Amino acid sequence: MSSTYTSSNGTKRNNEDSQRYYSGSVNNGAKKMKTESYTSHQVSKVVHLRSLPTDVTDTEVIQLGMTFGRVVNVLMLKGKNQAFLEMEDEETATNMVKASEMNPPTIRQRIIYIQFSNHKELKTDTSPNQMRAQAVLQALQQTEGGPNHVLRAVVENMIYPITIDVLHTIFSKFGVVLKIITFNKGNQFQALVQMGDSVQSQTAKLSLDGQNIYNGCCTLRIEFSRLDSLNVKFNNDKSRDFTRFDLPTGSENSTPPILGGANPFQHLDSQGLIPSPYSSAALAAVLQQSQLASLAAASNPGGRVPRGGLSNSLNQLNQHSIAGLNNSLPSLNPPNMQFNQINHNSVLHVSNLNEEMVTSPDTLFMFFGVYGDVMRVKILFQKKSSALVQMHDASQAQLVRKFLHGIRFFGRPLNIVISKHTQVQLPKEGLDAENLTQDYTNSPLHRFKKPGSKNFQNIFPPSEVLHLSNIPGEISEDFMRELFAKHGTVHGFKFFVRDRKMALIKLTSVDEAIRCLVYLHNYKLSDTNHLRVSFSKGHL
Repeated sequence: MSSTYTSSNGTKRNNEDSQRYYSGSVNNGAKKMKTESYTSHQVSKVVHLRSLPTDVTDTEVIQLGMTFGRVVNVLMLKGKNQAFLEMEDEETATNMVKASEMNPPTIRQRIIYIQFSNHKELKTDTSPNQMRAQAVLQALQQTEGGPNHVLRAVVENMIYPITIDVLHTIFSKFGVVLKIITFNKGNQFQALVQMGDSVQSQTAKLSLDGQNIYNGCCTLRIEFSRLDSLNVKFNNDKSRDFTRFDLPTGSENSTPPILGGANPFQHLDSQGLIPSPYSSAALAAVLQQSQLASLAAASNPGGRVPRGGLSNSLNQLNQHSIAGLNNSLPSLNPPNMQFNQINHNSVLHVSNLNEEMVTSPDTLFMFFGVYGDVMRVKILFQKKSSALVQMHDASQAQLVRKFLHGIRFFGRPLNIVISKHTQVQLPKEGLDAENLTQDYTNSPLHRFKKPGSKNFQNIFPPSEVLHLSNIPGEISEDFMRELFAKHGTVHGFKFFVRDRKMALIKLTSVDEAIRCLVYLHNYKLSDTNHLRVSFSKGHL
């Protein structure tokens, strides 16, 4: 006899459902439970999700389930930070539970715990909350589209880069966002957005057309597309199918966004839909790589950069852009978005480390230092598979998480979330006998400490091909091959034709390449040359 779980008794905890939980390394509000193996009679196509964010949306929960297959039903228990998903079959549910053991999923940097439910199916009532969840589920699974389901958005006066996540945040206020494709056409950044139905797209068009995404810039011009639906082949920074998280990432060679060439101070009185998430430092890094470097001078009547250089102009620009933060449109900037809270935290919590291989903070310093300047690292004494890593600023912390969350590091996929701590505390003298905490504030190995450094332009995801530089002329290819063969299998090597100080080397896997980078970056090749190692976008 199969048991059912209905929303009417959803607030009452079933003891059998609490028999098995997966303990996590992050104290994010979920109680740590003893891990036990499940037996075949416990397997169910209904899975139970715990430790959801307080303000989690129906869409986020359903999309998490759709990562593993078709979701048949959903039951939200928001008051208890829980939800139930009924998957298409037991095999899909089993894959979801097993996958969460190896690499726990996250929603808004919060680890979600998933287990089998004791119930065999879900029955929901007709309460407004449950009806809304059912509507979202229906919309997410009807991806064939229809007339006026797809919007074309053109972004004018684009001072800040616009990401798919930003577009999703804005458009999801008016319905379910199924797919987004971004591209540059005619020196303008454009996006195609497929909504759940024509009513949602019509509402979004009427509400958003002519609005500024950020204060004083990034103006949306929206019209209906001729397309009935979007065909998304890759989930990356250019395209996203929010109903299919199994899609490959495809090519990572992203084209930098085309940023506006107009005076950035021209429309600063115009309010934006959301506050700017960019700090002055982060914006400076963007401007150093783009057409905006000339805008600071253009904003001066004399056409020259004012005293204090580009950084002063950038500070002024950033101050203006966030000056109207409290006056942003309330309907599109609810308290639960917490932009400032998220973007101002530079400390990362890293778990699922290989304790036998990652025994020193230096290992994490070298690896994470590819994407930002690491200030401090603390390997947790009582749980050495976890660590806290403090970056120079929040934008670098987000960059690290973007590129390294889920990446295999010494054989284990990394779990990286934003920590609740705002800084890594140094231990008192004599209390860190194992040297598990290190301060790298004044390290000479920081890659991004020099303004305008080329390193800002050469940030790529981990790959099996490494870029090598600062190689002295007397070093041979055989020497370099032998050096890297100590940490992996070399499949290719090539000096640059025009500059023999640089080379590309290919290893068997990304994991091997990471090991080589960690062990050999700053390796002393001569009295005056230390090897520089980074990930490459090139191929061998």
